[in-house]
Amino acid sequence: MPATLDAARSHESALHLDHLAPLIFFYGLGNARPQVTFIQPEEMPAEERHLLVHDTDMTPRLRDHNGSGIFLDVHGKGKIGEYYVRASVLKLLRDAKAVEFGAIGIHLDLLPEEARRLVIEGKRPFGGILEEQNVPHSSHPRGYFRITIDHRLAELLNTTEGETLYGRCNELRHASGKTLADVVEVLPRSVA
Repeated sequence: MPATLDAARSHESALHLDHLAPLIFFYGLGNARPQVTFIQPEEMPAEERHLLVHDTDMTPRLRDHNGSGIFLDVHGKGKIGEYYVRASVLKLLRDAKAVEFGAIGIHLDLLPEEARRLVIEGKRPFGGILEEQNVPHSSHPRGYFRITIDHRLAELLNTTEGETLYGRCNELRHASGKTLADVVEVLPRSVA
């Protein structure tokens, strides 16, 4: 029986790595990255749970929660065919405060031409582009996690190395049912 339990854990671990693929891209295959532990939503502090545990886009939620527009600060990007991957920090327009680190893989071939152009331009968050361009989609959270912040993320989020933060892995689906984007989102401690 232990072999079955080990196989189940191995399968679950592989799924979690798959869900973290955009973050792994940001750090590079085989490179050290922050420690991520998948958790149940109720294990998060109330504010992070409120901001992460839902089936909607993060950009409008963070905008509404903070009462400010949001802009994108890109820190890495790449394109393989029609799959576009980027890592960025979402910041408030009013004071440039970081409100999220996001790593995302986007299937450009599922987007209308103007939305594709805006994604590649890299000035607006993906959720804002989907909203502005009326791209039909749905949000499907895959898992929630706590993450021990390393030096790289601490600098991006203006937080402390070693601090524990919270995030989610999300799949955005096009109206056709195909995966539009794979997203990993991490919130800094003070998101309000």
